[in-house]
Amino acid sequence: MEEGWAIMEEGIAKLKNILEELESQFSSEEYMRLYTTMFNLAARNNIEDNYICQQLYNNYKESVQAYIMSTVNPSLRDKHDEFMLRELVRRWSDHKVMVKWLSRFLTYLDRYFVVRKNIESVKDLGFSCFRDMAYGEVKHKAKDAVIALINKEREGGQIDRALLKNVLDVFVEMGNGNIEFYTDDFEDAMLKDTAHYYSRKASQWIFQDSCPDYMLKVEECLKKEKNRVSHYLHSSSETKLLEQVENELLVVSANQLLEKETGCRALLRDDKVDELSRMYRLFNNIPKGLEEVAKIFKQHVLSEGLMAIQMIEDATSNKTEKAGGARGEHALMTTFIELHNKYFAYTTGCFCNNAVLHKALKQAFESFCNKVVCGTSNADHLASYCDYILKKGGSEKISDEAIDESMDKIVKLLAYISDKDLFAEFSRKKLSRRLLFDRNVNDDHERLFLTKLKQQCGGQFTSKMEGMVTDLALAKENQNQFHEYLINNNAAIPGMDLTVNVLTTGFWPTYKTCDLRLPAEMVKCVQVFKEHYESKTKHRKLTWIYSLGTCSINGKFDSKTIELLVGTYQGAVLLLFNDAQRLSYSDIKTQLNFEDDDLIRVLHSLSCGKYKILKKDPDSKFVSPNDYFEFNSKFTDKMRRIRIPLPVVDDRKKVIQDVDNDRRYSIDAALVRIMKGRKILCHQQLILECVEMLSHMFKPDVKVIKKRIEDLLARDYLERDAENPNLYKYVA
Repeated sequence: MEEGWAIMEEGIAKLKNILEELESQFSSEEYMRLYTTMFNLAARNNIEDNYICQQLYNNYKESVQAYIMSTVNPSLRDKHDEFMLRELVRRWSDHKVMVKWLSRFLTYLDRYFVVRKNIESVKDLGFSCFRDMAYGEVKHKAKDAVIALINKEREGGQIDRALLKNVLDVFVEMGNGNIEFYTDDFEDAMLKDTAHYYSRKASQWIFQDSCPDYMLKVEECLKKEKNRVSHYLHSSSETKLLEQVENELLVVSANQLLEKETGCRALLRDDKVDELSRMYRLFNNIPKGLEEVAKIFKQHVLSEGLMAIQMIEDATSNKTEKAGGARGEHALMTTFIELHNKYFAYTTGCFCNNAVLHKALKQAFESFCNKVVCGTSNADHLASYCDYILKKGGSEKISDEAIDESMDKIVKLLAYISDKDLFAEFSRKKLSRRLLFDRNVNDDHERLFLTKLKQQCGGQFTSKMEGMVTDLALAKENQNQFHEYLINNNAAIPGMDLTVNVLTTGFWPTYKTCDLRLPAEMVKCVQVFKEHYESKTKHRKLTWIYSLGTCSINGKFDSKTIELLVGTYQGAVLLLFNDAQRLSYSDIKTQLNFEDDDLIRVLHSLSCGKYKILKKDPDSKFVSPNDYFEFNSKFTDKMRRIRIPLPVVDDRKKVIQDVDNDRRYSIDAALVRIMKGRKILCHQQLILECVEMLSHMFKPDVKVIKKRIEDLLARDYLERDAENPNLYKYVA
């Protein structure tokens, strides 16, 4: 045993000289001599007590420890900082070479003895000795030296990155397959030092730099820290390192940074797209980082919307809008659309379609889009704007692409308006006027808009309006059939040109009907059309809406004949003056069976407006029941044809009232539908489900829902539970 190990010690001495570059590598004869000696010793081992193998194992351990104590540790103690790190890398590299050779010589021990005893392999034992004796002594100095070099690089200094990579590989390799030594002995301290370093930097930068400059520095720091990970830190450090940097530079200073004069509001105000994109990239990486950005974004968009509303209200109150409220509401909707285009582009571009920012945009628009402006809801304003665009498209021949784009923007804005049913009713009213009175109406544009509305709000939302457009197409066919009837039936002589639009009652808005007693000139043509309609249909009743009719009358004045384009009501009044020179208010009312409100509007338009076709006695600006009227034969105008409009009746209140009535039916239907499916439901849950079911069309008032529940209870659709009055049951 002693002789054999003496040979091994000679080999160990030569190995030390090889590491110090004092001798050349082992020759094959030397290698085989050492290997054979160790093999023969181990092979003579008694399996029962393993004395020889154990002695070899112990001698190997003592030799490695002696080498570390005599050579490695003194060389490490003599050096400091970067020189110590270089020595550590060198000594660890040499140690790995020594262990590799010795483990080859002692292969037989690994193959049998180590396996049977279940102990460390020769190689692992050699590494453990270095870890316990050399690394354990120098690890704190090495950690401090590496951190000092990292901070030097952060301050702009030049360092040997390859050296740091090799040193940190030592920390990693000490774990022999895991990184616990790297984590415990280096990473934890490095992360703590990083936090302190960037905390100091943040304190300086937050006061001396603008928000954009600060974010540039943060982005550059993060980039450099990622670069350090890729060059010398372990890859597992990246997430933790960046979290420390982001925490100190962003999380701690988030509010202070965003609220600076040059912060988020200023970037939004000045349209700093690149800076906003950078802000999103930075704050998107920190927990709840976008919540504060979204809050400021929402406040900014909301303030822009409210400012637009205030400007319109101020302009209206100062009467700067010459065309009354029409231009104002169009300008408001145009501003809303421009705001939406701008900030929607931010959410999809700068903010990468982030859900938190989209929600902020939605909440901001819902807030100001549902405010009452100049006494009118924005549902009405949007319907008027849509009417304006479609009329403009028909009259000015705007390109189909421009109309398509405008319709898209309107439909996007509609998504934020809660009273969609109110918008639908106002739109239906305005659509009816376009279809009936606008000669330039474009069916393709109308159908395009209805298609977009249908995609946004569903088929039920547009069913009536689609029916109206279809009615007008069918009305043209009916008119052609009427002309054929007149040609083929010589007895049918209407006495004047007549065009009739037959409309379906359920599709169109409700109109005030009047049992007008038509003048003789009009009676004949109406009777002829009735005979034609009844000849081709059965069980259908015609209800004449004279208030929607128009007629062309030739007025024979002293100077010339002028064609008067008037409503049916106005035409009926004018025709009376074919047989009478002077009529009193009561005479006209009796002969035509007018109601006072309608008659006053008609007479006012003919005697007090721009075109005074009738002379009124006494001559005043208002019509009273004591007035007398006569044909103004002296009237003249430079035009050969003039249109005499009736004073506009504001029917907004009626539309709102009709919508409120419809909402009651919708609430009733929703409550019954919910209870029919659930059978039993508590009061609060029923209200919540009802609000959710109807929210796509309007925001129901909880008080109204409660009243409708009471009404359904009274009508025996529901009943209260006998034991719990807060519980409702569906009555089949």
